[in-house]
Amino acid sequence: MTALEHLWSGWRARYIVGGEGRRPDDGTPGSVFTRLLESGLPDEETNIVHRGELAFAVMNAYPYAVGHLLVLPYAEVPDLTDLDPATTAELWATVTDAVRAVRAAIHPLGVNVGVNLGRAAGGSVPEHLHVHVVPRWPGDSNFMATVAGATTLPEALPVTARKIRAAWPPLD
Repeated sequence: MTALEHLWSGWRARYIVGGEGRRPDDGTPGSVFTRLLESGLPDEETNIVHRGELAFAVMNAYPYAVGHLLVLPYAEVPDLTDLDPATTAELWATVTDAVRAVRAAIHPLGVNVGVNLGRAAGGSVPEHLHVHVVPRWPGDSNFMATVAGATTLPEALPVTARKIRAAWPPLD
C-alpha cells in the first residue's frame, strides 16, 4: 500500500489543454513571449532580466524554483534546428550567462538546464523555443507544481528578477 494514491492539481488543466502560452482566442499574433516583448511594458514589470541582440532572458511565470529563468531567441521558432548560427551562438552564450547570474544572485547548489521541443516533450509554448535554467538545492520541491499543484517559492518573481538582473555578467 502506498502512502499517497492521488495528487490533484486541477488548477493546471487550463495550462495543459492549451490556455496558457498559446495564442489567445482574439487572434492576437505571437506567442506569449512575443506578446510580452511587444507589450511596451518596462522590463521590471515583465520580469525580463536581460536583453541581447538576438536572445533574451525572463523569469518563468510558472517557476519550479526561485530563480527559474527562460532564455529565448527573439525569433519565434519552434526548434533548435530553425535557428541561424548567430542566434544559436548567442542563445547558448545567454544560457551560460544566465547560469552565472543565477549562481551569483541566489547561490543554488545545482542548476538544471533543459529544452522541451514540442508539446509531447513537455513544451508549454511549442511555437517559441525556450531554454529552462532552474536553480536547485538538495531536498527542494523540484517539480511539485506539476505533480501536486504546490508552489513553494519564498520570494516574489520581481524580487528575484532584480537580484538576477543585478548579477548579470556585463556585455563585452
